[in-house]
Amino acid sequence: MGAPHVRPDFDLQSHSLHSDGALAPAEVVAAAAAAGMRLIALSDHDTVDGVPEALDAAREHGLRCSPAAELSSVAGEHEDLHVLGYELRHDDPALLATLADFRADRGRRIWAMADRLGELGFALDRSGLEARERAGAPLGRPHLADAVLGHPANADKLRAEGIDGKATLFPAYLVPGAIAYVARSRPTVEEAIAVIHAAGGVAVWAHPFWDVEAPDAALAALERFAAAGLDGVEAFYATHTEEQTRLLAGAAARLGLLATGSGDFHGPEHERFNRFGAFALHGLEPVLGPIGA
Repeated sequence: MGAPHVRPDFDLQSHSLHSDGALAPAEVVAAAAAAGMRLIALSDHDTVDGVPEALDAAREHGLRCSPAAELSSVAGEHEDLHVLGYELRHDDPALLATLADFRADRGRRIWAMADRLGELGFALDRSGLEARERAGAPLGRPHLADAVLGHPANADKLRAEGIDGKATLFPAYLVPGAIAYVARSRPTVEEAIAVIHAAGGVAVWAHPFWDVEAPDAALAALERFAAAGLDGVEAFYATHTEEQTRLLAGAAARLGLLATGSGDFHGPEHERFNRFGAFALHGLEPVLGPIGA
């Protein structure tokens, strides 16, 4: 039997309208404050554009917000690993230029996936995607999924294939190995770590068991990343089991890494990631280091 659930008062991953979240940065912070958080991070994908607004809102609500971003990366056979960068100098010109380059590559892949979906018989209204691109906002697979799911011409095809939302659309079309997926080629995890460190940040591997299923493979990857300078691992996560959490926390202690956690907030109406503090500590102690200072 696991330890009794103690609700954490920190949550180190959240997303706003600047990537694939539903709320403005200030609204994300307000939701965190209402949930009793003392420490959060706004960690939009490949952008820090929402960080200044989040920091202002955090001061107003009396909580701490770490300037952060979640960098999508690759490592060998793993085509979509995420490295969280905390305590970033979010106005650093080199960081901003690098993130803009990463977003451009992400956009290229999204348009290629949109073309594949069109070839597979789906109708897409591209205006929303085009508007995000014009505004310089990141394009992601959730935005592409919305364009498919929201188009009335796709209703019969989706129904026939048993697809009723992102949770069923993604495995069929938009994950590595799926028919419409276009693999990324950069940055590598090592490059993402270097970008984060160059901006004064702390690099943490996000939700390992979301992307790597086998425990042995996850631990081997963690050891490789630690040797490349990784600072921590997100041991506590909304979808991690107690066994997975204990495995990662133990490895972090052995390797001298931070052990962070998050509920990966995307908005109150999100089908999965809709609450702050939605992860279990299982009686273990997080190790937040400079992020929680």
